[in-house]
Amino acid sequence: MNTTIRNIQLTAVIFVLIATVIGFLLEIRQMYLNKTIELADLLLMFIYIEVIGLVRSYWETRSVRISYPMVIAITALARYIILQDKNDDPSNLVYISSAILIVAIATVIIRLRNSKFLKIDEKKSGDI
Repeated sequence: MNTTIRNIQLTAVIFVLIATVIGFLLEIRQMYLNKTIELADLLLMFIYIEVIGLVRSYWETRSVRISYPMVIAITALARYIILQDKNDDPSNLVYISSAILIVAIATVIIRLRNSKFLKIDEKKSGDI
């Protein structure tokens, strides 16, 4: 049963990798056809690169480090703020920046839980 689940996970990861590479290549193609490179294109390509890094990390360790999706979320939210239309409601900016702050704080807390600085026993840190 465990090997079946593992194979399903690996198949899903391969699908995510292929879809991400296709999306990346389509984005490059679109930039070529438009003959322009905009900030939105570059930020989207960074998100693709981070997803590829997440897939690589999963493939090597067979587990997802929670900090990777959190960094991807921060990048996506920052992209949304940067590309926000000037006619949008300004309160959305406050909400999204608050979300970035919350995710950033959570990322720091997660990274510090295994830190020797906090002197948390690594055997017990799996319970947190």
